[in-house]
Amino acid sequence: MQSILIVEDHNETREWWMKNIFSAFPDAVPESAITLREAREKCASKHFSLALVDINLPDGNGLELVDELVLQQPETYIVMSTIFDDDHHVFSALRAGANGYLIKDQPRDSQIEMLRDIVNGQPPISPGVARRILRYFAEQKVEQKPATQQLTGREQEVLRLIAKGYSRPEVADLMGLTANTVSSYTKVIYQKLNVSRRAEAVIEAIRLGLISGE
Repeated sequence: MQSILIVEDHNETREWWMKNIFSAFPDAVPESAITLREAREKCASKHFSLALVDINLPDGNGLELVDELVLQQPETYIVMSTIFDDDHHVFSALRAGANGYLIKDQPRDSQIEMLRDIVNGQPPISPGVARRILRYFAEQKVEQKPATQQLTGREQEVLRLIAKGYSRPEVADLMGLTANTVSSYTKVIYQKLNVSRRAEAVIEAIRLGLISGE
């Protein structure tokens, strides 16, 4: 059973998600919130497996809720659902700790499919957002040693699995390592890539071609 919070002020969109979230998660127990305040009240009394969060809310910015969930409910898988596809909003959300970013004008069936793929370790990132992420890094003119050369083959494999959503104990089981060894690899990877959050690691993994952004 998965507890899911849908934070959306647009009535038709909210009702559609409440009705169709079961297509992605058959055992879902969805709740909805229209405002930031209502979402905070629900999160104060219950932990959620997944939060689908709009950015533009009547009483604030959904990114505020992302910051709070990362601190208070770090196990919650956070996906932004928004009309904003510009660099500022995309990178602000991912840096805050969002695990995925869906654009509302993307076909809804595709959004459902991308949410369904979470269980397979695939971050739900709309194709246009993935292209924006890749373009952002392609435009960087800083000359440095390619990150794929900085990372060893084993480190690249750890990064790939972490970026696909596997926990460190799960990565350890898949690679035949101890959890402490995976933690050590992760620390080195984050230092080499100059990142501090899983969402930033996902961006790097997409840029390096270790996972698909589509």
